[in-house]
Amino acid sequence: MKQFPILYWPRKTTNDTDYHLARKVINSVTGVMPDVLTGQLDIMDILNTNPEATVYYPVFCESTGWWGELLGGSAIVTDKIIISPECQLMAIEADGASLGDNKGQHQLLAAEIYPTSGFFKKMNSGVATVADMLATDTGTILALFSGKNKNQFINILESTGNSYLGCIGRY
Repeated sequence: MKQFPILYWPRKTTNDTDYHLARKVINSVTGVMPDVLTGQLDIMDILNTNPEATVYYPVFCESTGWWGELLGGSAIVTDKIIISPECQLMAIEADGASLGDNKGQHQLLAAEIYPTSGFFKKMNSGVATVADMLATDTGTILALFSGKNKNQFINILESTGNSYLGCIGRY
């Protein structure tokens, strides 16, 4: 399989030790020095243009809600690489990428929900478990769920008046 690594780096690269370490780690993992993107990032546009690419997305220790930038996309997180105490890289690939036999059984499913006890009772019946939540100013919650059956999750979610935003990862 041809490696096509792309490193997204939202910060200034000059004298950034995490940036240099990230490039070195990606080169070590893939055998290829990554292309580097800065500025605005549209992961799905990159993966549609380069379906064989892996986008390495840095998550810094002060970051919150990094997965929000992937909502609604058909990208999956295939690996996490810790490069320093302050930074880890999420390896993101197109949904059609080969995941191997043991990966991809659990999906990370994002939704915008109205927090009601009835909703959580249905979700806690084994369909999905809450992995992360972020409150919004409008009274809804952006939530990340872990589950095995996306269709069952969407059916329960929509039957309770909530909105499905997409699958953003697998493990």
